[in-house]
Amino acid sequence: MAGEEALMNFDRRQVSEFERQYLDNLTSISIASDTIETELYHKFNVKRGLRNADGTGVLVGLTNIGDVHGYIVDENEKVSVEGRLRYRGIDIEEIVRGFQAEKRHGFHEVVYLLLFGQLPSRVQLGHFNDMLDTCRDLPEGFTENMILKAPSPDIMNKLARAILASYSYDVNPDNTGIRNVLRQCIELIARFPTMVAYGYQAKRHYYDNKSLYLHKPQAGLSTAENFLYMVRPDSSYTPLEAEILDLALVLHAEHGGGNNSAFSIHVVTSSDTDTYSAVAAAVGSLKGTKHGGANIKVAKMFEDIKENVKDWQDEEEISAYLTKILRKEAFDRSGLIYGMGHAVYTLSDPRAVILREKAEELACEKSRIDEYKLYRAVEQCAPRVISEVKQQTKPIATNVDFYSGFIYSMLNIPRELYTPIFAISRIAGWSAHRIEEIVSGGRIIRPAYKSVVNAAHYLPIEKR
Repeated sequence: MAGEEALMNFDRRQVSEFERQYLDNLTSISIASDTIETELYHKFNVKRGLRNADGTGVLVGLTNIGDVHGYIVDENEKVSVEGRLRYRGIDIEEIVRGFQAEKRHGFHEVVYLLLFGQLPSRVQLGHFNDMLDTCRDLPEGFTENMILKAPSPDIMNKLARAILASYSYDVNPDNTGIRNVLRQCIELIARFPTMVAYGYQAKRHYYDNKSLYLHKPQAGLSTAENFLYMVRPDSSYTPLEAEILDLALVLHAEHGGGNNSAFSIHVVTSSDTDTYSAVAAAVGSLKGTKHGGANIKVAKMFEDIKENVKDWQDEEEISAYLTKILRKEAFDRSGLIYGMGHAVYTLSDPRAVILREKAEELACEKSRIDEYKLYRAVEQCAPRVISEVKQQTKPIATNVDFYSGFIYSMLNIPRELYTPIFAISRIAGWSAHRIEEIVSGGRIIRPAYKSVVNAAHYLPIEKR
């Protein structure tokens, strides 16, 4: 009793300090026990990050879905080429030119292409649009019980929870037959914008003390239009805003089987688990700042640049500050210029090239052309600065994250929605990769890890 009374009277601040110190100690122990010497990776020829010594990716699978091309290997040497992205064999630039020439949105067409391997006819696209419309509403009671009663300050975590909760609302959740998985994927593709919009509205209401707006998705609208309709209090948007958001969805829909989240889908699917578990794993992957969260880092970096560079047109001043960033003397001290470079693309990222053109058009409409010019100046200065500071000769170009955050900012989309928008788009590619793994995979993905710990013996507790 005396011990219980002492515990009850113990000052909570002191308890918290004890817990903090104890956790600090456990952290040090954990780091020490999990540190592996770098030379061991060289000794055993480990493909860290599943990448070869020359930076090329380790070939672990085949795919019919997306092709990311940024270099060729000629006589065992990596040769840089202009970036190219194909969906089911069709160049992304050709796809974009096609639907934009007809002045219509292209995301649903791209989803159909990725899922079924062919472009839809006008009739097929109409039927597919109707199917998406019928699936956009969340199941009865879902919004209240799964979103509003458990709001989250992070929309990606809220999305992952909503995906896993969908399992409980599915009458046949564990069936991994293609027909059932396709039905589940189409429902998720349709519902992602609703889940994200409602998750954002719940966060806005319960964490930011704002009014709660829950707009029902509207039949006949594109995914981009529906998202803007649901996420904005007045449901208003301009045609150019919807057009550019649709373009962003098209460009983010797929990027080959080797990117982290698509590979996650393949890995988790190969274990023969359900669709909701596999897709939730991909969302967790995409959330990371080295993957889908990278455009937020770019946006924060440019905020820092705008605060510290006085003349946005002075390339020397811009280069000097970029040098400080690379030398870990500025911004987040990581030594990285975010939005520059890519694991595959070398000379150019075709997605960044397309977005750059639209960024300029939107910047003119939004009276933010000076900011656009700053982005262009950084894009032009950064490769030279990186080459000088890092003493490297390999080419480096902007990636899609460089301009996507700026575009979302001009669309007045809150920063916490940048990565969820990526997910709204990439669920199309994930779905295609899940189905491909079920159809053509057949084996659980299980690479090797070599143990490098010395043999030890169990000690009785009194001898430790």
